[in-house]
Amino acid sequence: MDKFVVSVADASHIKYAEEICELMADSAAKRGTGIARRTPDYLEMKMNEGKAVIALTKSGRLAGFCYIEVWSNGKYLANSGLIVHQDFRNNGLAQAIKERAFKLSREKYPNAKLFGLTTSMAVMKINSDLGYRPVAFSELTEDEAFWKGCSSCVNYDILTRKNHQMCLCTGMLYDPEEKKRQWKNKSEKVQEKILFWKQKVKIK
Repeated sequence: MDKFVVSVADASHIKYAEEICELMADSAAKRGTGIARRTPDYLEMKMNEGKAVIALTKSGRLAGFCYIEVWSNGKYLANSGLIVHQDFRNNGLAQAIKERAFKLSREKYPNAKLFGLTTSMAVMKINSDLGYRPVAFSELTEDEAFWKGCSSCVNYDILTRKNHQMCLCTGMLYDPEEKKRQWKNKSEKVQEKILFWKQKVKIK
């Protein structure tokens, strides 16, 4: 990863917006799967808001990108548009970008649920490593604007026929409250084991 710089995008990266859109469209066409189209203006807005992560080579070439979308008044977040230039794949770059986007999301919206829709097994693996779990679409945001964003996807007719309950994508969710409960339960179990062994030592 030493040959890449992964950072939060800002106004200085706007010059890459059009190239990023082209990469996204080309990737979707090659995979034959759907992706919600985004315009350069939309990506520029994300960069200006500090809600995007960009990866560049040391020489300044675009290597990858991802951005944050906010839904349901900040209750839900999506790390969307993950893309890695084909020249730089199989370097662990997708995971590095996703991890930085995840960290940025947690910093900006620590109480929000993070979710995603993807057809990529690689992205599912990355999400799983970050603590996401597969869920039914009913556990995702009900924000109509989000689902409207899927209208440019080639599989949108499947989604509408299924009344937004399923599609070719897999829904994944990271719930910070759920994680807190899991850590609390784990901590309590550890404390119980410590107490048990302390008592056992005393008996001896």
